[in-house]
Amino acid sequence: MSGLLVAGTTSDAGKSVVTAGLCRWLARRGVKVAPFKAQNMSLNSMVTSDGAEIGRAQYMQAQAAGVEPRAVMNPVLLKPGSDRRSQVVVLGRPVAEVDALQYGERKEWLSGVVQRSLAELRDEYDVVICEGAGSPAEINLRAGDIVNMGLARAAELPVVVVGDIDRGGVFASLYGTVALLEPADQALIAGFVINKFRGARELLEPGLEQLQKLTGRPTLGVLPWTLGLYLDSEDTLALDAPRPDAKGPVGRETLRIVVVRFPRISNFTDLDALACEPGVVVRYAASVGDLVEADLVVLPGTRATVNDLAWLRERGMADEILRRAREGRPVLGICGGYQMLAEEIVDHVESGAGRVEGLGLLPAKVEFGKEKTLGRPNGRAYGQDVDAYEIHHGVVTPQGEPFLDGCRQGAVWGTTWHGAMENDGFRRAFLKDVARESGRDFAPAPDVSFQALREATLDALGDLVEKHLDTDAIWRIIEEGAPSGLPVVPPGGAPATTVG
Repeated sequence: MSGLLVAGTTSDAGKSVVTAGLCRWLARRGVKVAPFKAQNMSLNSMVTSDGAEIGRAQYMQAQAAGVEPRAVMNPVLLKPGSDRRSQVVVLGRPVAEVDALQYGERKEWLSGVVQRSLAELRDEYDVVICEGAGSPAEINLRAGDIVNMGLARAAELPVVVVGDIDRGGVFASLYGTVALLEPADQALIAGFVINKFRGARELLEPGLEQLQKLTGRPTLGVLPWTLGLYLDSEDTLALDAPRPDAKGPVGRETLRIVVVRFPRISNFTDLDALACEPGVVVRYAASVGDLVEADLVVLPGTRATVNDLAWLRERGMADEILRRAREGRPVLGICGGYQMLAEEIVDHVESGAGRVEGLGLLPAKVEFGKEKTLGRPNGRAYGQDVDAYEIHHGVVTPQGEPFLDGCRQGAVWGTTWHGAMENDGFRRAFLKDVARESGRDFAPAPDVSFQALREATLDALGDLVEKHLDTDAIWRIIEEGAPSGLPVVPPGGAPATTVG
């Protein structure tokens, strides 16, 4: 019946990885724990074993907790299709396409869904670790909040606020987050965690002491800067973060993979497994020049196939992709990217554009259906078993040489299946084929296990929590709630007064 809400001063402050680390730490202690995010805005999603769509981060957090991912762990998922409209997915199923104002009109109903989902998890698990969204100090949204302090108040959850010191201004961000909250919200803020610290801890200590004097709340730990912990990110901000350098190749040459960074890129986690391969360098690009030297160009998933295809043409990138395909140089399309490679797209659902000419690199036609396809398909390619998942409105009718559920023509491949590259045997065989088509003396490593690497990363998150956080204090907060008598940090939600 215990719980905790992990909030953040900003998006991408580290809420997701801290939540996953806490889940792994508790699971290793024998605690039956589950993750929860009431409302998630993300284009990285996953399909559970029973066919429900949830955020990839919550799927990963469930794996960290050692439990089966379920729709109630992320009851509301928003998938932006433009700056003003999003698809609303409730308990794993799409229910509407709305703008911000229309979404606000559904908040009362959605709040009920959220409360029932959290109650179900709290009845079943010893501890539920909840993740907030954005910042709890978004005071313009507080009245309809169902994911940050609104959730904490309704469920009587203590809150820990995470701040990213790498961005600068972490003390101001932590203090300001608390100070903007009304007193009843402040009463639930139990402490802080500082994330991505580099340098001498001694230089940080005076600031931590002063922060506690100013707020009456302790810093519960300082997590060090650690590369390689960007598992299943929700936000494209993660694409800008530094990544570990690729390990040296097994063969004589590296393989350079360039992924088109569409404005509405989705499920870019598809490329994580490729980036784990020694000798494979994965980069994201939004300009023609970045495509020229690529051994493989990937058109990934997108929430706006027709609009992002127009963007690709406007930037001249479509012409470069057509040129390299004519030269027999490898191109891979996944889901929305695959749809762009087709001869024709008929879309009266997502963009309303009707009939649109595709890039024509694959003998296939696409028609968008009103019902979303959600599934966990499996099949074979290159003589290897492949388990995957699919999330799409576009229904593709392929011709020619089969490739998974899609097709291949020359050195151009297309599939609607996400997650295929996480299958080790298939990934190695595909990379061998790409190397052959691109003329690279590249050989994939024979022993890379993507699932083992994921587990090692989740264990590393648990290790960071155990080593760098005050786990005794966190456990007391989980069991007992926020301490009573915490001071109100001015102005504490009060309107400003005029001096003079």
